Amino acid sequence: MPLPKITTSQYELVLPSSGKKIKYRPFLVREEKILILALESEDTNQISIAVKQVLKECVIGRVKIEDLPSFDIEYLFLNIRGKSVGESIDIVVTCGDDGETKINVSIPIDKIQVEKHPDHNQDLELGQGYILRMKYPTMGQFIDTNFSVRSVDDSEVERSFDIICSCIEQVYTNDDAWVASECSKKELRDWVESLTSEQFKKIERFFETMPKLRHEIKVMNPNTKKENTVVLEGLSSFFV
Repeated sequence: MPLPKITTSQYELVLPSSGKKIKYRPFLVREEKILILALESEDTNQISIAVKQVLKECVIGRVKIEDLPSFDIEYLFLNIRGKSVGESIDIVVTCGDDGETKINVSIPIDKIQVEKHPDHNQDLELGQGYILRMKYPTMGQFIDTNFSVRSVDDSEVERSFDIICSCIEQVYTNDDAWVASECSKKELRDWVESLTSEQFKKIERFFETMPKLRHEIKVMNPNTKKENTVVLEGLSSFFV
């Protein structure tokens, strides 16, 4: 006689990027094992891959995890974790006033949200009627750009340009449109390098103001008796 299958609860949440409702379940013991091994490795690449693998298992329905913006994935993972192993995350933060005192902090997961900047815009005016439409980095793009095997000669500047080119959706005017998916990587790179400093700063501003998983906490340094504000951004900040 086979062992009985125990039904797992299902939950709903709204994706910050689109407002779309999706269903998910808590992760199971086998998925928790994958995460524990990744966290124990202290390897950001392994953690990112493990998170994506677990999300594919836990999200119910036809949702392409690879196509979701990175901040959607981070928010989704935190909520799945909250329904799986506890409604709070315990981390250690360092007080900024002395740079060395460490304090244990417990953060309720439902207090951690994706912050949206009021001045953020995906359509960037370049002048002369040209508008650059950007798209958000996906988890796949993030992993490929930051953690794939690279030459020792590759620099942070090169990686930044790779991310920028991968996030260009199209350039358009009132009459024409040039779709990035129809261009080669070299064409995109050459085009970005032909921009003026002022135009390029608008792209940098897009990434600076992009929605992000963010939480601010205040802690009292027991040694200096000073209050410190600690800002946590991105998924990795909540697993330190």
